[in-house]
Amino acid sequence: MSIYEFEVKRLNQQKTSLSKYEGKVLLIFNSATKCGYTKQYDAIEALYEKYNKQGLEVLDFPCNQFMNQAPESSQEIDAFCKLKFGTKFETFDKIDVNGKNADPLFKYLRAKKAVDYPKTKSSLLDRIRGVNTIKWNFTKFLVDKQGNVVYRFGPSFTPEEMESFIKELL
Repeated sequence: MSIYEFEVKRLNQQKTSLSKYEGKVLLIFNSATKCGYTKQYDAIEALYEKYNKQGLEVLDFPCNQFMNQAPESSQEIDAFCKLKFGTKFETFDKIDVNGKNADPLFKYLRAKKAVDYPKTKSSLLDRIRGVNTIKWNFTKFLVDKQGNVVYRFGPSFTPEEMESFIKELL
C-alpha cells in the first residue's frame, strides 16, 4: 500500500485522496490547541511559507486523545490556528491516532516509522516490545516525493530542527 492510496476527511467532511500530493514532500502531524507544544504552529507555518513553492505540503490532523487538549470542533481548531498563528496549510478533520479507532493513515505512518528520530534507548525498547503508538501531540512525519515515510519526530523535536531534513528531501 502507498500513502497516496489513503483518503482523509477535510473540514467539510468530504474525503480527499492523498494522491493529490504525489511528488511533494509531506510534513504530517497530529496537533492540539491546548498543548504545551501548540506554539510549534508558528515554526511549522514558517517552514510551510519558506518551502511550499519548492514542494513542501503540511497536513495537520487535530487529535483529542491526549488529556483532552483538542476539545473544540475541527472547524474551531482551524479558525484558532489561522487567527493565532496565521496558518495557511490545510487542517483536516479531527482524528484518533492510536487505539481501535485510529485513522488508517496514522496506523500506516506508525507502522512505517515506529521509532522517533533520533533513536533513543526507550524508543528502541518500544520497538522490541512491538509498541509503535503516538506518544503525544505534535508527533511529526516526513514523507519524501515518492511517498516513502522517511522520518518520524517526537513532539520535543522542534520544527526548526527539522528544516535540514526537509531541505534534504526537497
